[in-house]
Amino acid sequence: MSSNKIVLTSSDGESFQVEEPVARKLQIIANMIEDDCADKAIPLSNVTGNILAMVIEYCKIHVDDKDSDSTEATNDSEATEATNDKEATEAKEELVRTWDKEFMKSLDLETIFSVILAANYLNVKSLLDLTTQNVADYIKDKTPEEVRKIFNIENDFTQEEEEEVRKENAWAFQDDPKP
Repeated sequence: MSSNKIVLTSSDGESFQVEEPVARKLQIIANMIEDDCADKAIPLSNVTGNILAMVIEYCKIHVDDKDSDSTEATNDSEATEATNDKEATEAKEELVRTWDKEFMKSLDLETIFSVILAANYLNVKSLLDLTTQNVADYIKDKTPEEVRKIFNIENDFTQEEEEEVRKENAWAFQDDPKP
């Protein structure tokens, strides 16, 4: 792989010098590299320095992630090598999963929302999936009122309208559905 450095500049003027393989994890940057538009600092106007640092840290950990499966081995020595490679890959994947869990635990909800926006803008699908799943897990057993508070959503229904919606969709508000 290339050892070129790509310079990314955040919306607040912070610059990050990143190895090309790591920068390519940011799909928006990968496209710029392919189009030969990465010869100077790339401004990222929608991402602050502290959030960009987190995204880059994530990409460094996930730089070796593969999108496709390897082909099967055809002889005994290749089979043994493939088994060893598979075990090493599984061990690395477990370390990455553990890192992901710790990374998500270290972030407060407001920061997670900022990372979601950055992952979406930079087109880092695996980070977007990780962060949105974390939010989904967080709100899973919350009431509509609790979810509104988390997302700072104002309830614009009148009490009568809300009662009508609850009546029409009673199945969604049952705690213990009867068989």
